[in-house]
Formats: sequence, structure tokens, C-alpha cells
Amino acid sequence: MHEIELKFQVQPAARDGVAKAVVGRARSVAARRERLQAAYFDTADGTLAAAGIALRLRREGARWVQTLKTSTPQAMHRLEHEVVVERAGRSQPPLDVKRHAGTPAYERLLAVLGDPAAVAWVERFRTDVRRTSRRVRQRGATVELAFDEGAISAGDRRQPVCELELELVSGSPLALIDLARRWVWRHRLWLDVRSKAERGERLARAIDAGVPRKAGPLALDAQMDAADALRTVLANTLDQVLGNAAEIAGARFDAEHVHQLRVSLRRTRSALRFFEPFALAGVDATWRERLADVFRRLGSTRDRDVLEATVVPALREAGAPWAELPPQLLGVADDPVAVVRDPAATLLWLELLGFASADRGGPPAGQPLASELASHLAALHRRVRKDAKRFDALDDEARHALRKRAKRLRYAVEFCAGLYRRKAVDRYLRALRPLQDALGELGDLQLAHRLYAQAAAGEPRAWFAVGWITRARHDALANCSVVVRDFARARTFW
Repeated sequence: MHEIELKFQVQPAARDGVAKAVVGRARSVAARRERLQAAYFDTADGTLAAAGIALRLRREGARWVQTLKTSTPQAMHRLEHEVVVERAGRSQPPLDVKRHAGTPAYERLLAVLGDPAAVAWVERFRTDVRRTSRRVRQRGATVELAFDEGAISAGDRRQPVCELELELVSGSPLALIDLARRWVWRHRLWLDVRSKAERGERLARAIDAGVPRKAGPLALDAQMDAADALRTVLANTLDQVLGNAAEIAGARFDAEHVHQLRVSLRRTRSALRFFEPFALAGVDATWRERLADVFRRLGSTRDRDVLEATVVPALREAGAPWAELPPQLLGVADDPVAVVRDPAATLLWLELLGFASADRGGPPAGQPLASELASHLAALHRRVRKDAKRFDALDDEARHALRKRAKRLRYAVEFCAGLYRRKAVDRYLRALRPLQDALGELGDLQLAHRLYAQAAAGEPRAWFAVGWITRARHDALANCSVVVRDFARARTFW
């Protein structure tokens, strides 16, 4: 079966309020309280966890339940199959994966493991939580609220659990989204796409943070209409957004998580802008600007990280008398954790998830999708090519605009790639990617030049850095001049 749920982390200040709200006031709909104790199993090297699969035995009151869960490309959806093994006894019953035979989740497990009978199963970690749950009605749907408090343990390592799950029992996913928005606003919850299984596996491996989430594979179907194509693209970009946002909100992250979150935000904005001419129903005109606001709030952190990783080490290697971060970048950046825990960000994620998960329509009524999108790709290509051909005459502001436009073009090509001949698309990208990279390097050097020139007004030793960056920028400009000429001759594929 498909499990459709959303999970939110509950901050300490909101714990009592959430607990009371889950219990509710209506005597006719009593809350249920139970203790859930689970053991999670995997291979010794964590093969299931790496594939997004969780296998557990859980004691639920008076019974033992074995559950197999697998992730899907959509953040709200999981494949799940559970079997009541026996009534609870003193000892844990033996694990038997064949209990899930014949289900989609089991087929996924077979694809990953081959013959499960040959696997030596290992208990990786345990969870022990007190759950308070209650079912509520929302816009004709039934949703189960489940508030979990407890811990995940692996050996002598422990991690607390305090989270709220909203699972759709029946009805439309949009009703689940609508209810979730109210809980987020009232209790300042933040969306977490990391499962207990994922967090437990990291605990077992003594890993603080997950790998930064990059863009996953995407393929549009030629039979889609524009609305379904946008939903498919947004499901893909949101997977990257939510994966990185959850790591940052959990306060265990590094600079690459912030970078990949900004990349995913730009991809999402680019998708909305690319499909904007279709005037699709359900698309909120404010989404792009709200995404841009989150993007900007993370910008100072990104600028600091880039200079700290590239310019500062290069200056020190060159023997600069003063090779520090410009003071403008010290202590002024928004805290990335606060940015992604802000209810405004979570509410935006939910709105986008709601659109992406809406029911898909029928076949397109107009011309084929590839033909419709080709005209938009061509218009964007012409604009980039025009600026590329006169690159040497552009000022810094116009070059920055070209850099952003080249990014939008690359994302648009990657969104649509599955509709066209793969070799032709790859040939085009081999010309476009170097253009984006070269413009990115130039843009970072332009930023560094401006900041170090400002710093030199109060720190004369910074003039060495200004001179070094000036030369590096000159070399980057020369490289850009070559790359843009190559792109101007690139053959299109549409």
C-alpha cells in the first residue's frame, strides 16, 4: 500500500502545546496512547538504508508487527506493507522477510538484495517511543495525528525523538496539506523528510549529517500536458530542496548542504519561470518571490563559504600580508538553521508539495509537449546567445544577468532532456556547462574584488588582495571570452 504522510520536528518550546492539541477536547474522539518499541534490521553494510528501504519488527501494545517500507520519488509517499506476526510475548519473534512476498515493497527489496534467504540480517538500531494519536476529519478526508516522544538508540549512542506525523487515512492529499499548514503556523513546526530509519542508521554509523542532496534523475513523458510536466519537475526539485533543508534545520550540516539548497531553490524558481507562459491553474504567482527570499537569506552564508574555500586559501598561498575574510561577511549572515525552520519556509514547501501531488490530468489537448517546450527553449537560447556574442562589450551587471540566464537555460534543458535525442542534448550541454562554470568563477571574483576593495579602505594590507584578485579576474575574463564563443556556435537539439 501507499503511505501518504508528513512529519514535523517539534521544538522544545512547542512540546506541551502540541501534546495537548493532539489529545484534543472532544470526548467523542478519544486519543490513543501506546508504547512502540522497534528493532530495525539491515545487512552489515547497510544495503537497505542506502536504497531507502526500512525493515523492522515492532511491539505495538499486545502484538508484534513486521513492516517493510521503501521510499518513492515523491516526498509525501512511501510504499509500506505490514504484517501482524503474533501476540506480544516476552521475546521478540524471528524476522522473516517472506512475509512481505507479493507486494510492491518486496519487489523493490528483491531488486536491491537479490535472494533475501542468503542475507545475514543484523539488528542496526532500536526505537522506543510513547505515541499519542487521534484521527481528525479535514475537508472530507481522515487524517491521523501521531505525536512521538522517546529515543533512537544504537549501542551506547542515543538521539531524542520529539515529532508529529500526519498520515492520510482516506481522502485527498490536499486536505492533509491544508491541515499541516495550520499545525505549522500554530506550533512553529518544521518539515523533516528524514525517517526514523534514516536517522537510526546514521546513529549506528556515528554519522552526524547526511550526504548533501543533489538533483536526482528526471524524465518527462511525451504524453504529459504542461501541468503534469511541471508537477513532475517540481517533485524532482522539491526532493533536493527538502533533503537539504531537513539537514540544515536539524543543525547538522556543512557548507555543501547550504550550496545544494540554494541550487535546488534556483532550480525550482527556474521551473516555475519556464512554465509560466502556460498560465497553469493552481500555480501561485507569489511562489517565485518567496523562493527568492529564502535564497537571498542564505546568500551571505554562501558568499562567505565560497571566499573562505577559494579566495582566502589562494591569497595565503600567494603570500598576501592580509588574507582574511572581508569584515562585511563576518557576523552578518542569517543563520541557515533559523531560515529553514522559519514557518514561512515550511508553509512554502507545503504549498509546492500540494501542487506537485495533485491529481494528474489526461493526455494533452494541444500539440505534443516536446513541440510546446521547444519554442520556450529556443527563446531562452536566443537571449543567451545574443549576450554571449557581445560578451566583451557587457558591463559587470550585464555579465551577472547572463550568468543567471545561462543557469536557467541549463536547468530548462535538463528538465526537458528526456523528450529529445540524448546524444543531441548531451552535445548541447557540453557547450552550455562550461559557459555556466566560467561565468560562475568570474562572478565570484567580481564579488571578491568589490568586498576586498571596500575592506582596503580600513585595512591597507588588503590592497595586495585587490591586486591579486584583479589579475585573477582578468584571466577569468579571457577564459569567458573563449567559452562564450564556443557556446555561440553550439547546435541546438529541439
